[in-house]
Amino acid sequence: MRAEKNHLLALFKRMAAEVPAYRKFLRENGVQRDAVRTMKDLASVPAVTKKNYLQKNAPHDLLWNGSTRSPHVLTSTSGSTGKPTYFARSHEVDEHSSFVHELIFRTSTLKEDKSTLVIVCFGMGVWIGGLITYQAFELMGRRGYPISILTPGINKAEILKALTDLAPQYEQIVLAGYPPFLKDVIDEALAQGITFANHRMMLLFAAEAFTENFRDHLAKKVGIENPLTDAINIYGSADIGTMAFETPFSILARRLAMKDDKLFADIFGDITKTPTFAQYIPDFVSFEAPNGEILISGDSALPLMRYSIGDHGGVYTFRELVERYKAHDIDLLKEAQAAGIRKHVYELPFVYVFERIDLATTLYGLQVYPETVKEVLLKKHFVDHLTGKLTLITKFDDNQDQYLEINLEQRPKKEVGKAFASELLAEIIKSLREKNSEFRELSNFLGKRAEPKLVFWPYEDPLYFKPGIKQPWVVQQS
Repeated sequence: MRAEKNHLLALFKRMAAEVPAYRKFLRENGVQRDAVRTMKDLASVPAVTKKNYLQKNAPHDLLWNGSTRSPHVLTSTSGSTGKPTYFARSHEVDEHSSFVHELIFRTSTLKEDKSTLVIVCFGMGVWIGGLITYQAFELMGRRGYPISILTPGINKAEILKALTDLAPQYEQIVLAGYPPFLKDVIDEALAQGITFANHRMMLLFAAEAFTENFRDHLAKKVGIENPLTDAINIYGSADIGTMAFETPFSILARRLAMKDDKLFADIFGDITKTPTFAQYIPDFVSFEAPNGEILISGDSALPLMRYSIGDHGGVYTFRELVERYKAHDIDLLKEAQAAGIRKHVYELPFVYVFERIDLATTLYGLQVYPETVKEVLLKKHFVDHLTGKLTLITKFDDNQDQYLEINLEQRPKKEVGKAFASELLAEIIKSLREKNSEFRELSNFLGKRAEPKLVFWPYEDPLYFKPGIKQPWVVQQS
């Protein structure tokens, strides 16, 4: 912990001196750089956000020395809440990500001397997921791993073609992508007679949490015998890259908590939704969670200090977590020994993360905001029949395929017909495609599978439209 504290204080001092936007931010908030000497002092420095920091400054002023003359990679958010935000990251961030991916690889049952095909199924383009995953494995290849990489993105036809024509030449396969999209790929591959039985398989996820049942379900489909080691979720962002990652130990700890309501509440709080539970390397990215708000700090071409990323959750040191479980008569280290993962226990801190604070739901890893649909409902033809209230929910059908449900409130004594519903759906899809670049990319490849399902409710129906309370624009399913 002392090394992490020294690292954070040193980063603060450098940013205060060498990042024009941060220097201005501190001045505007009455913070004297030299007065920040301890972690307690640093904890009193206001957090930065997209609104009060990133969007208030010229992009170059957010960089070291206010200069674009340093080499960096640019990626973008989807722009779901308005204008896209661009983030610059340094080569060191890619190296850090590659180190994490190598650690995940070495922790898995994959062999370091076997031919390995990595199929990157994250969206490619201006977004971070596909590119940083490609770079992580490409750098591993330079370090001597026998890795070949294909980057079809979310083009399912190309992925299936690769699994048919290319994969048989390799002994090991890594499928990396958004959890529900990888499920689609696996389901369709099996339906087409593609087999995974002849390979060692690994699944690498990111962008959203999923249940242990989901992990086990996909692991079984591709023949993974140990989902603790070979089906791993990464917590990353366009803001600063790979931030935290599941380990066999963190997965085991979450599984144990899911079996015990009291333990779960003690570890994660009184929330029923499944959290992402991961470990992180403080030298790369550090976490705080004052009042449950996740703040990240890390060095990059665009460095961040106490940055509110929009998620909430909490952090534990390794020792704090072990002791918390012991209070419930569970020895995590003995459990790890019994599960055969004791050699994969890393004494790194933990972070748990719940849904975003800014009220979005996810579809195949991308963020969908109510505002995009609200604007459609303001059109006169729809206003005559609908109140404008809605509730977004990400659900799964009987086949465990993900879809977006949009619940809509009808005006009193109004009843929507099929023609109206079809017209509204077309307008919503049009709006999503225009205002959310990731949704546009997704719908290009998934077609009707990406279409929302509309559900119309009577006026003031108590389930989602109970009068007299704040409208729940988004409902998070557990």
